[in-house]
Amino acid sequence: MQADKLRTLGLAVIQTEMEAVAALIARIDNAFVQACEFMLQCEGRIVVIGMGKSGHIANKIAATLASTGSPAFFVHPGEASHGDLGMITAKDVVLALSNSGETEEILVILPLIKRLAIPLITLTGDKNSTLAQTATVNIDISVEKEACPLGLAPTSSTTVALVMGDALAIALLEAKGFQAEDFARSHPGGKLGRRLLLLTGDIMHTGESIPTVPVTATLRDALEEITRKGLGMTAIIDSNLKVVGIFTDGDLRRALDKQIDIHTTKITQVMTVASKTITADCLAVDALTIMQNNKITTLLVVDDHLIGVLHMHDLLRAKVI
Repeated sequence: MQADKLRTLGLAVIQTEMEAVAALIARIDNAFVQACEFMLQCEGRIVVIGMGKSGHIANKIAATLASTGSPAFFVHPGEASHGDLGMITAKDVVLALSNSGETEEILVILPLIKRLAIPLITLTGDKNSTLAQTATVNIDISVEKEACPLGLAPTSSTTVALVMGDALAIALLEAKGFQAEDFARSHPGGKLGRRLLLLTGDIMHTGESIPTVPVTATLRDALEEITRKGLGMTAIIDSNLKVVGIFTDGDLRRALDKQIDIHTTKITQVMTVASKTITADCLAVDALTIMQNNKITTLLVVDDHLIGVLHMHDLLRAKVI
């Protein structure tokens, strides 16, 4: 019985919050458009403020805006009246969150925001509240009821505030033409950043670490070079350092099946001529795609001659995979 009751309560919360979010669809109206236009025209930054649970949501909205091409930061309204208001400039836009619209810490700093003559966009649950009436643009985020059965803990109200914040951020992202590469530049330490920014030339083996043998080499010479360099392959190059072929562990197995003499067989007799190559300015993730599609573990990096070798292990170490 206890398990059934817990499941029922959990489902009721989700249902209530789903209905609250669905009600936002009708509120993507002129006020939403005006809010977006003010933020698009902002020459400074979007300053997001909120108190308590709304403050946590405001902090997340600021982070989402900043990571999607709209410079933004969070200011705690309690700290703002004790010095942090100096962080807000005449080129900024303020986005304030308050379900009641009567949050005292925010109301205290309203005169200072108005003195700066900057747009004040508010997300409130009461369009007749002091904050909503003072705003340049107010977006209605009211909810019929909280998911909390006591109607006390902010639940539905914080969820709809977060969703509306996401709607604003993504609308701005699209309007600005923000691309995946732009997102990667603001997330260089993340997997997406590595996949969209890391080039083949950043992680390839170069110089003496490149396994190579000349076209005059024997199979034994090639095997010794493979052993020395430890990449499971060697490139075969001519006198101008141009690639004429590649010899891999797979080629070796096929050669041994033919019972050839490794001491006398020329490497050109057993090498793979049509070797896969890539340039140093290609994305490392593109190199990964080539390797996966061709079921190979190494790529030769070339311009007009051989300049590097990329191994699957290099992609693993760089966390491209």
